Amino acid sequence: MARPKKSDGDARARLADAVGRGFRTGGFGGAGVDALAKGAGLTSGAFYAHFDSKADAFRLAVADGLAFLRGGIAQFQAQYGNAWREPFIDFYLGERMEVGLDEACALPSFSSDVARSDAATRTVYQAELERLADLVAQGFRGTHARQRALALLAILTGAADMARAVKDDSIRREILAAAKVAAKAI
Repeated sequence: MARPKKSDGDARARLADAVGRGFRTGGFGGAGVDALAKGAGLTSGAFYAHFDSKADAFRLAVADGLAFLRGGIAQFQAQYGNAWREPFIDFYLGERMEVGLDEACALPSFSSDVARSDAATRTVYQAELERLADLVAQGFRGTHARQRALALLAILTGAADMARAVKDDSIRREILAAAKVAAKAI
C-alpha cells in the first residue's frame, strides 16, 4: 500500500525547518542545497520548487529565526510583565545555551553570514532586528529605551557567540556569567 502523499505546505514547512537547522550548523557557505533538501527528506528539485535560490532559503531562515526569538521574548513579557528581562536573560544565557547548534538562537547564529550576504538578505535581517528591538524597548522605562534594547541584544548575541566558540567549559561559564551581569545592568 502506498503512503499518502504529503501536502505541498508540509514540504515547505519541513524545508523551512531543515534550512534553519542546516544554516545554523553549517553556515551559509557550508550548507549545500542537496544537504538542506535531504534534511527535509526531499530532493534538490523539491527545494527549487519552493525557493528560487539558496539565498532565498537563507532569507527565510533568518526571518523565521528572528521571529521565533521575538515570539520567545513576547512570551516572557506576557508571563512576567515589566519584570521579564531578568528571567529572560537567565534563560537565554543559561538553559537556552544547552541546546544543540542546530537549535541555537538565530541572532548570533546568522549575524556573521548576513554581514557577508546580499542586500536583500541584509534588508530582511534589518527589518526583523528592528521589530525585535522595538519589542525589547517596550520593556525599558525612561529615555534611550531603544538604545538600551539594542545594547541588551548585542550583549546576548556576543556572549552566545563567544560561549559557543570556546572549548573550555570553565571559560564558557565565565563568559555567560559576565554577560548576565552586564545584561542585567542595562
